[in-house]
Amino acid sequence: MKTGKNQSVGTDFLLVGLFQYGRINSLLFVIIATLFTVALTGNIMLIHLIRLDTRLHTPMYFLLSQLSIIDMMYICTTVPKMAVNFLSKSKTITFLGCEIQTYVFLVLGGTEALLLGFMSYDRYVAICHPLRYPILMSKKICCLMVACAWASSSVSAFMHTLYVFQLPFCRSRLIDHFFCEVPALLSLVCQDTSQYEYTILLSGFTILLLPFLAILASYARVLIVVFHMSSGKGQAKAVSTCSSHLSVASLFYATALFTYTRPHSLHSPSQGKAVAVFYTIITPLLNPFIYSLRNKEVMGTMRRLLG
Repeated sequence: MKTGKNQSVGTDFLLVGLFQYGRINSLLFVIIATLFTVALTGNIMLIHLIRLDTRLHTPMYFLLSQLSIIDMMYICTTVPKMAVNFLSKSKTITFLGCEIQTYVFLVLGGTEALLLGFMSYDRYVAICHPLRYPILMSKKICCLMVACAWASSSVSAFMHTLYVFQLPFCRSRLIDHFFCEVPALLSLVCQDTSQYEYTILLSGFTILLLPFLAILASYARVLIVVFHMSSGKGQAKAVSTCSSHLSVASLFYATALFTYTRPHSLHSPSQGKAVAVFYTIITPLLNPFIYSLRNKEVMGTMRRLLG
């Protein structure tokens, strides 16, 4: 890394946190810790149910288990440090720790964005091309999809992290956020970053907007096919499966796009933190419950295991 003007290399950053109300920090710690535990438990249970029941060993549930694994890692990347900071007088994070957190967060966020797109493709093929489903969504293709999502996100995250952390952080070491995120870090840089912001915009459109548009297009086609079905039961099942996926995807993409596709000049620290709560805490918390409570196969497996 370059060390010329960068006065922050090897030094600590200071995280402002989600809120700055000292009197209710203990209460906030309990709330965040509870949400974290529920999210972790829900995702672990969903993975466990999919692993135990051979009837759930299908491409749809394979991708869903991958989503749960990502959500567990996702929430573990940001929430523990945020929760500890509510009770700690020292809210510091090392330069290396901040760099690792940024990289891991970008990898997981990008992988989830692409994976949600692949999940919509799975539903599209299952409903619109059911006879070709075993070929188009074979185990080999599913594994290739997941590998591509991880690999492309890892490369993109590495490039962004490497570039951001060689910039000169000479204004302040106070990050007005509850974790190390690129838009919040750019506020500390004391050189023009307008050219780099175009790169963030391009990445945001590629990794976030394109998969979201693909999801909308897939489900538009699915709805057309569904409403031509003669079976009312088939219609209800298809609409239930797709609506649960679309609700989760919309929440994730809308909040992430709000953060990563706006010019830096329009960013507000308070807005950024509030929006980040949705894709760092709320989405990983809701995913396992939306996919399980609205899914008869998963609920059936749970009932059988509970006797």
